Amino acid sequence: MAFLMEHSEHPTAAEIFAGVNRLDPRSSRATTYNNLRDLVQAGLVREVAIEGRAARFDAKGLRHHHFICDRCGNVEDIDWYELPKPAAGSLGKRVVRECELIFRGLCTKCAPRHGASKVS
Repeated sequence: MAFLMEHSEHPTAAEIFAGVNRLDPRSSRATTYNNLRDLVQAGLVREVAIEGRAARFDAKGLRHHHFICDRCGNVEDIDWYELPKPAAGSLGKRVVRECELIFRGLCTKCAPRHGASKVS
């Protein structure tokens, strides 16, 4: 948890393991993965799933959305804003726990190289 609080770049589990292991070589990969699972289940850490890439983890306490770059996979925080609630009955009997927007496109580093209007 301390590692995540100090690293806002949304590290993967492997990056967290490597970082923690530099400080305490006794740490195991299994312990890192088990702790991440427990922190996510407790709601203290958010797992940001990225299609085709390793999940990234986020311990930023404030509510926010994410932007994911299609090219480099970079994950950036986007300020939170309220979303309109679905019309009554439109979700049937589903109970929504939370809703997060994930914006996808090209980050500021990748967009200039590929033309900002050419997002696939």
